[in-house]
Amino acid sequence: MTAFEALDHLLGQRFSTSLAARRQNAGNEAHYPEALPDAVACPETPEEVAEIMRHCAAEGIPVTAFGTGTSLEGQHLAMKGGVSLDFSRMNKVLQINAEDMNVVVQPGVTRKQLNEELRASGLFFPLDPGADASLGGMAATRASGTTAVRYGTMRENVLALQAVMSDGSLIRTGTAARKSSAGYDLTHLLVGSEGTLGLITELTLKLHGLPEAVAAATCHFDSVAAAVDCVILTIQSGIPMARIELVDEMMVRGFNLHSGIGLPEKPHLFLEFHGGPGAVREQVAMFREIAEDAGAGGWKDAETTEERSALWSLRHGALPAIGALDPRPGRKTYSTDVCVPISRLAEAVSVAQAEARARGILATIVGHVGDGNFHCGMRFDPADPAEVEAVLAFSGVLAETALRLGGTVSGEHGIGLGKQKYMAAEHGAALDWMRRVKTAFDPQAILNPGKLLPAND
Repeated sequence: MTAFEALDHLLGQRFSTSLAARRQNAGNEAHYPEALPDAVACPETPEEVAEIMRHCAAEGIPVTAFGTGTSLEGQHLAMKGGVSLDFSRMNKVLQINAEDMNVVVQPGVTRKQLNEELRASGLFFPLDPGADASLGGMAATRASGTTAVRYGTMRENVLALQAVMSDGSLIRTGTAARKSSAGYDLTHLLVGSEGTLGLITELTLKLHGLPEAVAAATCHFDSVAAAVDCVILTIQSGIPMARIELVDEMMVRGFNLHSGIGLPEKPHLFLEFHGGPGAVREQVAMFREIAEDAGAGGWKDAETTEERSALWSLRHGALPAIGALDPRPGRKTYSTDVCVPISRLAEAVSVAQAEARARGILATIVGHVGDGNFHCGMRFDPADPAEVEAVLAFSGVLAETALRLGGTVSGEHGIGLGKQKYMAAEHGAALDWMRRVKTAFDPQAILNPGKLLPAND
């Protein structure tokens, strides 16, 4: 019996080699071409994942995890064919431990689903990457989002996990305790490994108390440099911002075209403050003083829950709003991100804007600038070699700038397919040790092959 015959027997209708099923997991929200797996498997238990992995390992069949398909560097694409392991059916919240402020979930649970189920507990899971991503995918790519400046990334919020390894063995790493000094930290080796070292089948996540008071606002500046200077001084002043997001004037134009919001086409900061009522009032007052000294204008409070939701829905709609800037048929958005030390943020953003103008690229800048992370979205025609070359060259300059300034080529999107070429420059001799880790965990190189680590020259 072949592996596919065994998987068909194991899963029945939850295993498919039909073109329709394969195409559902073959696309992406970025610019990468469709990549068809040979089959799609939809397990419902960790034990099924382990058995799928054992059958695939026996025949050297590649296995690529699929959550919701929202990654921007193609991490979920089955570039070598094989099995697309679709976790959408493993979508249960298994245990809410309110006293310990943690929750145990399956990897297919999405962040919105989790917070809906947590509503009555007075707790929430704060990470907010924009898309309603699966928590397994968020852990695998070490996602963060608009609230990372206060609550951290997935690295800081995963306490423990269960994973299936490349030979089909099932392991647990970490505990529900908030810290440990016992052994190698396999939990946080798997977090951010993009499915190349193991398949996450369960997560224990930190939870946080719902803030007693929330305030949100927007303000604008005459230049991106002034906005960034305001961000830097805010962070250095110790104001515990829950969110502090930059959108440049081109991005604001996209929002206006896409949503008819009517904002002044100037660089904006989108802001949110959490805490007790008095603490929030104090935070707002301190920030406004800094912002006004930096030349901020147009202060507008988002006072109700509905207004705050509309504000962050606008920010999270950046990708379609970029499309509204150049809606010609066939054009796509190339999205890239870097992260630099907060003191070098203004320089990095200035380089990005200047390089885009020099290359004639329609580009927007948005970012979680409170932690030095920003994103550039560029419209281009993938059928035009000159435009493709221009955006790739721009992305390269941005990556080189981030490294020169002591930063990283990706603070959030990950490496996946698009940024492998920069791994040697960022990690040097450590890249060889990463390859040794990969070989130890996955000697057949069947877990998400072609991702994260560049091929040996």
